[in-house]
Amino acid sequence: MLTFAFPKEKLQTLIPECLELDTLKDTWAFIAVAMVNTKKLRPKGFPAFIGRDFSLVGYRIFVRYTNTKGKRLRGLYILKSETDKKMMELMGNLFTHYSYTTTDFTYKQETEHLSISSLQSDFYVDLNTRNEDIQLPEGSPFKDWKEARRFAGPLPFTFTYKKDTKEVFIIEGVREDWIPNAIEVKQFHFSFLDALQLGPVLLANAFIIRKIPYYWKKGKIEQWKA
Repeated sequence: MLTFAFPKEKLQTLIPECLELDTLKDTWAFIAVAMVNTKKLRPKGFPAFIGRDFSLVGYRIFVRYTNTKGKRLRGLYILKSETDKKMMELMGNLFTHYSYTTTDFTYKQETEHLSISSLQSDFYVDLNTRNEDIQLPEGSPFKDWKEARRFAGPLPFTFTYKKDTKEVFIIEGVREDWIPNAIEVKQFHFSFLDALQLGPVLLANAFIIRKIPYYWKKGKIEQWKA
């Protein structure tokens, strides 16, 4: 997972009226790009043998939402979701509001190097996977990895919003063994971020997380009132 920092004013127009940005020092707001390999993904309660393996990439903004009970929820607002399998696009859009599209993925793993890329979506990232003496990315707004860790999840909630009906759709994810390890990014490019025209794309942190048991609870719909 790579997290990119932008002045909060740049991201404000990308989120709906029901949400507020989750910021650092009321100055920086963040977009996370998560690249995920799933194993035996399936509807909850179904046997593992019907599960399928997929690659996913998601672009999310860190946000907060105050629900109808007055509780402030910290989570992510979905900008874009992609997968490498048509079945995942179809099933993902049947069971969620994530608006999946299909693209290509290429993974290349070497001893201390991992690269992930897509020709169709025009992105690539090259990672040094050694686990020692990792420095924060140059120019990161975080003072140290402890502060950066706050924007590495797990964030339990994701939100979508129907403006015409003012309905907020809330999905809670349940994770175990969430242990982010800092990772060095050698180079990156995401055309989706460039297309947003937010100005300089500043890498704030990067983590790798392995072997996470994970499921989603049934979604909830709330009526939002200003």
